Amino acid sequence: MELWELSARESIRNIVASYAHAADAGRFDELVMLFAPDGVLEVHSERALHGRDEIRDFLQGVGRDVAAVSTSRMIRHNVTNHKIEVVSPTEARGAAYFLVVTDDGVDHWGRYRDTYVGNGDEWLFAHRFVRTDGRIAGGFASGRGYE
Repeated sequence: MELWELSARESIRNIVASYAHAADAGRFDELVMLFAPDGVLEVHSERALHGRDEIRDFLQGVGRDVAAVSTSRMIRHNVTNHKIEVVSPTEARGAAYFLVVTDDGVDHWGRYRDTYVGNGDEWLFAHRFVRTDGRIAGGFASGRGYE
């Protein structure tokens, strides 16, 4: 493995972790900057969101929904089994599982399927597909109608 590929992998791991931390803290302006300007966020059963402005608007709406229906004071995305395939110095793919926990306990879980775009040492999400595989009745995700 060449040094540039190791650097790419670490940069990709960092944006995936940064996504979870920013989402948990409601820092959506920071989160959208992890996407390429023309990046896509696709949440299963929702329409695909193109570009940072659409992604920000969607996430701010989700944040308002969480505040309206949840008594939880914290949310934590736990990301595991992150597999990265570096295709070239400018393209990579990734897959990971997530488990979302609030102070009420486990809320929902699922998977990410990502495409990343690289430019030197900077890597960003070109496309993130989010699929919720399960959820707890009465939790936040059950109220959003995820399948």
